Amino acid sequence: MNNSKTPVGEVRPSQLLWTYGPGALIDLPNLSVITLGIDHWEKDRCQPIEEARLLAAVRKQLGSQVESLRMPPFQKNELADPWSAEANIGVPVKPFPRWLRCVKCGLLSEFDSKLFECKENRFRPELTRFVHKGCKGSKGTLPASDADAVPARFLLACRNGHMDDFPWRYFVHGGSETCKGKLRFFESGASLQTENLKVKCDECGASRSMARAFGKAGKENLPACRGRHLHLNDTFDTECDEEARTVLLGATNSWFPITISALAIPVMKDPIMQLVQDGWDYFEDVESLLEVKTAIKILKKTGNLTGIDKHSPEAVWKCIEAISNGKSNEDQTSEDDIKQPEWEVLIDPNPPSNWPHFLSRPVDPPQGFENKISSILLLERLREVNALIGFTRVEAPEESLDEDEQAPRASLAKGAPNWVPASEVHGEGIFLRFSEGELDSWSQHPAVKQLDNNLLDGHRSWRIARKLNPEEGYPGIRYAMLHTLSHLLIRELALECGYNATSIRERIYSNTETSQAGILIYTAAADSDGTLGGLVDLGKPENLGRLLEQALNRAKICSSDPLCSEHDPVKDRSLHAAACHACTFVSETSCEKGNRYLDRALLVPTLECVEAAFFE
Repeated sequence: MNNSKTPVGEVRPSQLLWTYGPGALIDLPNLSVITLGIDHWEKDRCQPIEEARLLAAVRKQLGSQVESLRMPPFQKNELADPWSAEANIGVPVKPFPRWLRCVKCGLLSEFDSKLFECKENRFRPELTRFVHKGCKGSKGTLPASDADAVPARFLLACRNGHMDDFPWRYFVHGGSETCKGKLRFFESGASLQTENLKVKCDECGASRSMARAFGKAGKENLPACRGRHLHLNDTFDTECDEEARTVLLGATNSWFPITISALAIPVMKDPIMQLVQDGWDYFEDVESLLEVKTAIKILKKTGNLTGIDKHSPEAVWKCIEAISNGKSNEDQTSEDDIKQPEWEVLIDPNPPSNWPHFLSRPVDPPQGFENKISSILLLERLREVNALIGFTRVEAPEESLDEDEQAPRASLAKGAPNWVPASEVHGEGIFLRFSEGELDSWSQHPAVKQLDNNLLDGHRSWRIARKLNPEEGYPGIRYAMLHTLSHLLIRELALECGYNATSIRERIYSNTETSQAGILIYTAAADSDGTLGGLVDLGKPENLGRLLEQALNRAKICSSDPLCSEHDPVKDRSLHAAACHACTFVSETSCEKGNRYLDRALLVPTLECVEAAFFE
C-alpha cells in the first residue's frame, strides 16, 4: 500500500501492461487497490529493454524526453523472507475505493474513518484485509465481533480518464451533504439487480435505490466530474466537461491500455552496425576505443545488448564513428510506419537466418495454394517488445489520424514521463505473403466491391455515432480479408496443437500503396508456450495446407447461421459482417483490431454471399 510497504497481492509483470497498469484497479480477494503512476515506481529496479525502433515510436507519441523502455519491477526470489528488503520490491498501490461496506451490518464508510482496521498478513499477502471492529449487526443486538469489510462496488469515471469515489452522501441526500449520519448499504430480493440495492442514512432516514445512479437518472442525481487523477497522487484537473458516469468495480471499461508494439528485426545488413544502432543509448557519448572496451565489459556483465561481446571493440568503434558522422549508409530509426521495415525484412529474398532475436527459414507455399500465397517464412526465433504509453476510461481508444478525434489519453505520470513500462516476449511464428496480382483481380469483382461498400457504410455509421470523422480509419477490404483469414488460422492452430489461443497473436500487413499483403501469426506469451517449436512445425507446407483447408471448410457454415451470415454492418452500425464468436472472433489480446473488420464471405462462400470468396 502507499507509504506503508504492506504487500497486498501478486500479479505478473506482463499484466502491468495489459490489465493492471498505472491507473487501473486490481480487485484482490479481500480488498481493491489502484496502481500508482510510474513516477512513484522505483525506476532503478526496472530493468531497461533495448529496442530502438519502438523507442523512436514512443518518443513520437510522448516526446523526446523519453529516455528508455523498462520492465516492471519483480522479485527474483519468490521464497524471500517477507520482512526482508527484497520482499518490498514491487509496484506501489493504494486502497481504492476509499468507501468500504461491512458484510455483517451494512455500514458504509471511508476506510480512514477509524471504523475499519487493516489486518496485515505478510506471509500470505492475499489475505490482507479490512475489518469492522466490534460489529454488533445492523440492529446492534448481536455479540460484538470483528466482521470483514469489502470495497463498495460503485465508482465514478469519465471519458477524460478521471476516476473518483462514488458520492454516497450526495447521492443519498439528493445533493445536500449537511447530514453526517452513518450510511448503510442493504440488499433485498433474490437477485442483485440495482433495483434491489439501497443506501440509507441512519440519522435522517433518507434512502435511495442504486437504480437511480445509472442512465438518465444518473445525470440528475450525480455531481459533475471533479477531474481527479487517483494514480497521480490525487491531482485534480482545473476543469472537466465530461459527464461522470457510474461504473462497477471490476468493470472492463474502467481501464483500456494504449500500447505500441514492434518486432525486433535486423533493419541493417551489417550485424555489428545493427547491434550498435539498437544500443545507441550506450554508445552515444563514447569518445574513444578505451571507452568502447569499458562499455562492452559493462554490457556483458549486465546482460544488456545480447551479442555485442562477440565482436571486437575495434569493429564496434568503427561503427560508432560511422553512425556519428552520418556515414553508415543505413536506415536510421525514425520510421513513421513501424510495420514497413518489418515488411521489408520479411519479404527479403535472402532473409536474415541467424540473428540473436531473429531466425528465419523460407519454405514453399502449400500444394493447391501456390497461386494465392506467393511465399512463406518460418520464424524459428523472434522477439516482440510492447510499450504502454497511456490509457483511457469508459470508451476504448480509437484509431484516428486527427488528434482532436482520438480518445483522451490519460498520462502514466505527473508531467512528461522520461521512461515507459515495457515487456518483451520471445517466440516463433509463420509469415504468409499473398499474391499481389490475385488480390488486385479479386478486389475488382462486383460482389467484393459490394461487401466493401457495406463495411465502409457500417464503419461510417459507427464513427458518426461516436462523433468521429466518418472518412477516417477504414483499413480497406484487403485488410478485412487478411484479418479474417488470420483469425481462422489462429482458431485452427489452437484446436490442432493444443496451443493456448490467447498465447497466439497476429500482425496484419496491408497497404495498397506499398503493396503490403501478408499475415504474421506468432506466439507471444511470456511462458514456455512461446518457445516449444510447435507453431513453426505447423507452418511446413504439408501441415499448413491441411490447416488452411480445415479452417476454410469450417468457415463455410457457422453454428449461428443464418443469423451470422446475414449480419448487415449498415443496419447494426457495426464493424464486422459475417463473423461472430462461434466462427471467427478470437481473444482480444490476440487481435490487433478488437475483433473488428471481419467477414467470412470474403474468404469462402456463405449462405448469404457466394461470389466474393478469395479462395475457390
